[in-house]
Amino acid sequence: MIAYWKYDEIYKEVNEWESGCWIRVTNPTAEELQLMKQRWDVPLDFIHDAEDADERPRLDQEDDWLTTIVRIPSSSIDADGDQLFHTRPLAILLKDDLFITVSFFDSEVLSDFIQWSNRRRQPERRCHDLLLSILLSSSVWYLKYLKQMNIMMNTAEQRLEESMDNDELQKMMGLGKYLIYFITSLRGNEMVLMRLKKILRTMPYDEDLLDDVEIEMQQAYDTASIYSRILDRQQSAYSSIIGNNMNVIMRTLTVITIILMVPTGIAGFYGMNVPNGMESWRWGFLFSILVSIILSILIYVYLKRKRLI
Repeated sequence: MIAYWKYDEIYKEVNEWESGCWIRVTNPTAEELQLMKQRWDVPLDFIHDAEDADERPRLDQEDDWLTTIVRIPSSSIDADGDQLFHTRPLAILLKDDLFITVSFFDSEVLSDFIQWSNRRRQPERRCHDLLLSILLSSSVWYLKYLKQMNIMMNTAEQRLEESMDNDELQKMMGLGKYLIYFITSLRGNEMVLMRLKKILRTMPYDEDLLDDVEIEMQQAYDTASIYSRILDRQQSAYSSIIGNNMNVIMRTLTVITIILMVPTGIAGFYGMNVPNGMESWRWGFLFSILVSIILSILIYVYLKRKRLI
C-alpha cells in the first residue's frame, strides 16, 4: 500500500503525490514497486533488502539517493496470549524533495509518530529532520517496550519466588532473547546515526533534534543493556537455587536410604531359610524389630551430629 502524507499544520493523507509529500509504503506489491521505479526511479535492490527480517542497519548514497535502513521495534501476541517483541527493518530513501519510507512488516512506530506530531502540532520537518524525527520516535518506542519487559521480568520474578515454575523460567529466557535483539538493533541504529551526522554537517538541520535523538537512543541502549545484565544474573541465581535444592533433595534421599538399609539388612539376614538360633525363639521377631529400631536411631543421631541431615 502506498499512502501520501502532506503536512499542512498537521499530517493529512492525500490522494496523489505532491512535492514535499511523505510517501509511506507498507507491504508493497510487485506492481507498486514497479510504479515507484517508473515514477521516482527508486533503487529497488535496496528496497528488496528491507524485505529481509534480519537485514542490518546501514546508510548508503547511491545515484543522488540517500538510502537508510534502520531497525524499529514492534510487538505481537502469540496464540497463547503472550506478548512477543521484535525488531524490523525500515527503509528510508531521500532525494531532493522526495521522502520515502518502505516497510514490509507491521509496526506502530510510524502511525504513532503521525498521531503524536498532530497532537503536538509539530512544525514541518525538512527531509533530513523528518528522518531524525522517525529515529527519535523509534527510540521512544524501544523505551516503551523495555518498560513492558521490565514489568514482565518483575512479574516472573515474583512468581518464581513462590514456586520454581518452568513456564516462568522459559518466559525469562524469552525476554533475554528479546533484549539481545534490542541491543543489537540499537547498536546498529547508533552506527547509522554516526554516519548520518557526518553527512548533515554540510546541510541545514535541526541540531536540537539531533541531540534529542542521540540522548534517547543512548538511553534505550543503556536501559536494554542494564536489563539484559540483570536478567542474566537472575537466571544464574535461579540456576544456583535449583541446583542447591536438587542437592538437598538428593542428600535427604540418601540419608533415608542409609537409615532404611539397617532394618532391611536385619530382616534379610534373619529371614533367610537357614538355621540361625532364633527360628524357635518366641521373641525372635520382636527382638529383630527392636534391634532395627535402635540401630536406625543410632545412625540418625550420628548423621545429625555430622550435620549430614
